[in-house]
Amino acid sequence: MSRTKNQIRNFCIIAHIDHGKSTLADRLLEFTNTISKREAQNQLLDNMELERERGITIKSHAIQMDYEFQGANYTLNLIDTPGHVDFSYEVSRSIAACEGALLIVDAAQGIEAQTISNLYLALENDLVIIPVMNKIDLPNADPEVIKTQIVDLLGCEEGEIIGASGKTGEGVAQILAEIIKKIPAPKGNEDDKLQALIFDSVYNPFRGIEAYFKIVNGNLKKGEKVKFFSTGKEYFADEIGTLRLDKEPKDIIQTGDVGYIISGIKNAIEVKVGDTITSVEKPCESPIAGFEEVKPMVFSGIYPVDTDDYEELRNSIEKLQLNDASLTFEPESSIALGFGFRCGFLGMLHMEIIQERLEREFNMTVINTVPNVSYFAQTKKGESIQINNPSDFPSLDKVDFVREPYIKAQIITKSDFIGPVMNLCIEKRGTLITQIYLTTDRVELTFSMPLAEIVFDFYDKLKSISKGYASFDYQADGEKETQLVKLDIMLNGDQVDALSSLLHRKHAYEIGKKICVKLKNLIPKQQFDVAIQGAIGSKIISRETVKALRKDVTAKCYGGDITRKRKLLEKQKKGKKKMKQIGSVEIPQSAFLAVLKLND
Repeated sequence: MSRTKNQIRNFCIIAHIDHGKSTLADRLLEFTNTISKREAQNQLLDNMELERERGITIKSHAIQMDYEFQGANYTLNLIDTPGHVDFSYEVSRSIAACEGALLIVDAAQGIEAQTISNLYLALENDLVIIPVMNKIDLPNADPEVIKTQIVDLLGCEEGEIIGASGKTGEGVAQILAEIIKKIPAPKGNEDDKLQALIFDSVYNPFRGIEAYFKIVNGNLKKGEKVKFFSTGKEYFADEIGTLRLDKEPKDIIQTGDVGYIISGIKNAIEVKVGDTITSVEKPCESPIAGFEEVKPMVFSGIYPVDTDDYEELRNSIEKLQLNDASLTFEPESSIALGFGFRCGFLGMLHMEIIQERLEREFNMTVINTVPNVSYFAQTKKGESIQINNPSDFPSLDKVDFVREPYIKAQIITKSDFIGPVMNLCIEKRGTLITQIYLTTDRVELTFSMPLAEIVFDFYDKLKSISKGYASFDYQADGEKETQLVKLDIMLNGDQVDALSSLLHRKHAYEIGKKICVKLKNLIPKQQFDVAIQGAIGSKIISRETVKALRKDVTAKCYGGDITRKRKLLEKQKKGKKKMKQIGSVEIPQSAFLAVLKLND
């Protein structure tokens, strides 16, 4: 059943993490009879095993619903988005494929940092915002206060805010009515040449790459010959269709609609998120302005445990990048770990998820090096060097100064926790910029902080000192000069590349000591002493020793002269000496991971 463009509504759901986006999406699907009672389950759109386990949305999910309103049939394309700051790129891409957004605020928690940042993202793209106050059935919900917060934030009327509950289904009919009334139909001209924007893609091992797109102008027919702008390659549209619970093949997809295309593309590099699809017969003159390039925040090396798996790891990361456009990677090599990839992530959670997805979806066991951020060094000769890796760091006598990336951190917390939150931020070399009271007991703090300080455990610590109340969001804020040193870890005088890290001079001694103690407990005993040393340049700052495993060689000596025992011990000593010359120390995987969790 075909619809005109005026009967299509494209919208997404944006909110802070855990404000009930996915649950409300489930209720919308049930109410519009897109899914039957039998198919219904919690977090229905979160189809990744990992999403269900953790209870978070990692990927944006598109689904189409039909809904009859005041005698007319409408097609609603819903895109559910993640709430965590590490997946904000997913949100920005979803927003580009929509004309409106449901802004969901928890009736107990109120407006939090990510609510504000996602809202600004939507407003930049001229989206119509429909405010929804979710979880009004909770006993600790405070609707009046939260309504005031939303009015202050959006500048809307109190009557425009829809009270809803994802659990009971209250307010769902009103939400659907508002979507149809307020969100405009997609712009675009049906008679124009075909222009379709790719906003996501996924790898199917049986059918090749499936690209998800929104048609901005023109129509796309099945079997049509199409061209991808960025690569200039041409393909046949073997199968096109819309995204329901399962894919639904169609013969034609019209202007404003969201759909998928399968054209037998096997090579992951040929599909880029943000690319434009056009017809070969009547190509459009220019591509659609895509998305801004993603800026990775955290860098880490990913290496295969077995060096023979290098090519397989490359293929796996390429396929994963299809599905997660915010992942960047380039080849690199290490003396200790062989060949691998330098990957850029949006944060630590993103890194953890990628590692876990490689393991689950592609059976790849990998070693992660210590995460770090990109620094910029100015040498005494006046050259500027980008440092993505501790091994790129020039010796200190050649460096004039080093700049490190800073962020603007936005923290919203209860006024009871201002003291501990400020102490934490100052400990992490943060500087307070503003302090604004949103209500009598909610404060917004803005800090300027080095990105390197929030990479490891900042978010966890913030949550624990504020009893889970504080919310956190950040955006890049230029670079500043810093005192950076390279901490090397050596085992029996051999440097271990994967354990090297770039640190601020203030933390180097403390962390060097911690790493050595941790490794002492993790490296198994050898037949010889193992010296673990932390060094800055040629200066050793900490040392621990793993004592040798010693066999009792005199056990078989019954009585007799002492010289007999001494002879055996001398022989053992010589053997150990020889072993030390040829011995190398095996480092278990747990040791690499432990360095990442120094504060446990």
